[in-house]
Amino acid sequence: MAVDDDAAEPEVTTATADTAEYLSDQDGASRAWRRDPTKIALVGGLVAVIGVASLGGWIGVRAHQSRQLDQRQTTFVDVARQAATDLTTIDHREVEGDVKRILDSATGAFYDDFNNRAQPFIEAVKKTQSKSVGTVVSAGVESETDQDAQVLVAVSVKTTVADGTEQRPRSWRMRISVQRLGNEVKVSNVAFVP
Repeated sequence: MAVDDDAAEPEVTTATADTAEYLSDQDGASRAWRRDPTKIALVGGLVAVIGVASLGGWIGVRAHQSRQLDQRQTTFVDVARQAATDLTTIDHREVEGDVKRILDSATGAFYDDFNNRAQPFIEAVKKTQSKSVGTVVSAGVESETDQDAQVLVAVSVKTTVADGTEQRPRSWRMRISVQRLGNEVKVSNVAFVP
């Protein structure tokens, strides 16, 4: 079998002056880009602006979340304060309205329980002709989620009976559970804390 000597040798081309000049220009352009202070400052400034914008965005999101949390806690505490006032401010002359106000702000098992006891409660208040006025001393969120909270409320209650005798003020502490139902927040449970 015959071997073709010309086919076994690879074709070798030599770089021309144009190729060398092109490579030299590319290398020089690369070095020029790396050494140009204006371009370096531009890239550094761009990186700094992106970093500051990212930090500003993160801080803005955190501030918004903090405002939402504060607003939610304020709403929960306000509803619990009002509930404590409603539960401890009862006048024998307006007891039906007082009970209605309590039921209007209630939900769930608390609503059911209070509604079932409303008539005997009204009769007892009218019979004793009592009047009590509750004043919230302090209140704060004990625990919470997005939809509900446990609020501790301290109340001072002054009670007057039929003969006009004013009893010594009593201090009560209540754990009031509040629950968000759509756009409203209502009382879902009340427990007295010793």
